[in-house]
Amino acid sequence: MSEQSRRPRRPGKPYRRPQKDPVRILAFEALRAVDERDAYANLVLPPLLRKAREKGDFDGRDAALATELVYGTLRRQGTYDAVIAACVDRPLREVDPPVLDVLSLGAHQLLGTRIPTHAAVSASVELARVVLGDGRAKFVNAVLRKVAQDDLDGWLERVAPPYDEDPEDHLAVVHSHPRWVVSALWDSLGGGRAGIEDLLEADNERPEVTLVARPGRGDAEELLDALGEDAALPGRWSPYAVRLTEGGEPGAIEAVREGRAGVQDEGSQLVALALANAPVEGPDRAWLDGCAGPGGKAAMLAGLAAGRGAVLLASEKQPHRAGLVAKALAGNPGPYQVIAADGTRPPWRPGSFDRVLMDVPCTGLGALRRRPEARWRRRPEDLEGFAPLQRALLRTALESVRVGGVVGYATCSPHLAETRAVVDDVLKQYADKQYAGKQGADGRDGGAAELIDARPLLPGVPALGDGPDIQLWPHLHGTDAMYLALIRRTA
Repeated sequence: MSEQSRRPRRPGKPYRRPQKDPVRILAFEALRAVDERDAYANLVLPPLLRKAREKGDFDGRDAALATELVYGTLRRQGTYDAVIAACVDRPLREVDPPVLDVLSLGAHQLLGTRIPTHAAVSASVELARVVLGDGRAKFVNAVLRKVAQDDLDGWLERVAPPYDEDPEDHLAVVHSHPRWVVSALWDSLGGGRAGIEDLLEADNERPEVTLVARPGRGDAEELLDALGEDAALPGRWSPYAVRLTEGGEPGAIEAVREGRAGVQDEGSQLVALALANAPVEGPDRAWLDGCAGPGGKAAMLAGLAAGRGAVLLASEKQPHRAGLVAKALAGNPGPYQVIAADGTRPPWRPGSFDRVLMDVPCTGLGALRRRPEARWRRRPEDLEGFAPLQRALLRTALESVRVGGVVGYATCSPHLAETRAVVDDVLKQYADKQYAGKQGADGRDGGAAELIDARPLLPGVPALGDGPDIQLWPHLHGTDAMYLALIRRTA
């Protein structure tokens, strides 16, 4: 035996099994689902939280922390990417996505929460050991220690270009929006720096959970009394709205379980109310929701229609979404019908309805508070994909309403290409003398139409713009950025 082999081994550092943190593991799993499967956090997170509660791993505080970690990381992803890029020695595209997710979660804890620096770094490194292995955990540790050397304001001074040199890129980094989204929102909003910064900041705030007391089935006052003044407040603008002040699980509320109330942004409620309040010439018996999924506006319209002796037809192209509409309308006090149909090739006859709502598919740039991951998925070229469908659906709506009836064209996007450009183009067709009164290629009649000033139909709601259409904003109204144009068919 050699002399070297007789030497006792040096006592090494004993291996320590990584500590599993259920909260951060769940947050990591949610971010991976968003990245790998193009899932939405608001759909992925609730079942993960429910499963964790059933296993006994979570209490209310754990669920709140997991929710903040997921949504906060997604909202600030652009900012954190810029910070992390300054702390690594390679382009971010060369960092494995799971590693980048752990780094982003760590960056959010360091720069976006009150979690102490040591705890944020150590918890993130432990998470990396569990989900990535010891080797990559060392990389995570090294990067996050660099991130921890400054606070968010300090990092923004270092990684964001000066506003005077590149205003849009500065706002994109500081407020964590893609540059093209900043540009589009700024064009739609108009005005100077203060307004766009207020809007971008509002996009990064956690939205309130708002309920709707469904007309004919529920009452806002009754809902407020049942929830208590510590848990709920009246809506700001809609008489049917109730705002939850303590968050919580809406599905646990009795009125929601029974279908007398539902979760619905106040902006969506206002769109339905404006259409229902618009004056029509002649009878008011048949209403249409032509893009009804998942059913929030349809449920509200059905209740309002029933109160006037009218009937709602709710049409949705996707059968599974039509099923959601049927569920939302179940229990409506008056008659209604739900069908699965393509709104561009409708099965109903032209001129069949007195009121028509077309809440068209869009980029969803007005709901970035609720779906923060959408800002990173959407591309400018997506607008070109939606444009033909939006115009076709608005033409269908105008063909479907009778002369003297009213159409509501709505989007959950403030982008001018999805709002006024669509309305202007379609109305120009209807104003064209060669089109009016003639049949199109599909055999349907043309006609004429005019915009109605929608602003007086929402009394008490401020800052609705110059009209006649309406644009709601998160920073001005506390709602999603819903757009609505009301159009009367005149010939």
